[in-house]
Amino acid sequence: MQQGYAAVLCVLAVLGLEAAAPGECELTRLLQDKLQYEMRLQYMKHYFPIDYTVQVQYEEVLRPSNITRLRNGTVSEAALRYLWFHVSSQAVLRIREVLPEKHPSWKYTQELCQLFDALGEEYSKYRQTDVETVVADLVKLIHSAGAESRSKAVRPKALLDNCLKVMRMLYGVPCELGIRMGGPTLGKAGAIQAGPVPHHGTCSLCSGRWEST
Repeated sequence: MQQGYAAVLCVLAVLGLEAAAPGECELTRLLQDKLQYEMRLQYMKHYFPIDYTVQVQYEEVLRPSNITRLRNGTVSEAALRYLWFHVSSQAVLRIREVLPEKHPSWKYTQELCQLFDALGEEYSKYRQTDVETVVADLVKLIHSAGAESRSKAVRPKALLDNCLKVMRMLYGVPCELGIRMGGPTLGKAGAIQAGPVPHHGTCSLCSGRWEST
């Protein structure tokens, strides 16, 4: 084990946090780069009509306050990351579903899809029986066929804002995500050049929803 990674594990143990797998960290760094403020503003606000919203389930809106409440209920960090993945991948899918192929935000959303596809491979080992019941139930609701009746209107940028905020909460320490503040509300994330977006051929996230197992 590398000395630097061992030091991080020591810090996590002191803080009571669980280490994320190296693959998760690499992909969340790429996501942070892709979700920097200027990109969210351009692709999720400027390229959409004013006050445009997409319909999502109530369970598909995951805010930092929700994470804090679940943490206080002693839900494990691994389970919270599992929940974040399912909520965030669904949010990207909701946005992707309303975009025609020639829309200027299409390619950007496709790249997000590819990153979540890759992250989904990291989470494919998880099963609902491996996480706390409250998280398993939420994931089940997210993928429930009859859940569309519990919907609300949310702006595309707000969905990605929440995705980034919660990702930083869950991965910031274990993955050493650098955050350089400066800019409205969330600030501008420091550009992390961690390499190109992984290419996995067709975007399976956008051709069908990730199913929980």
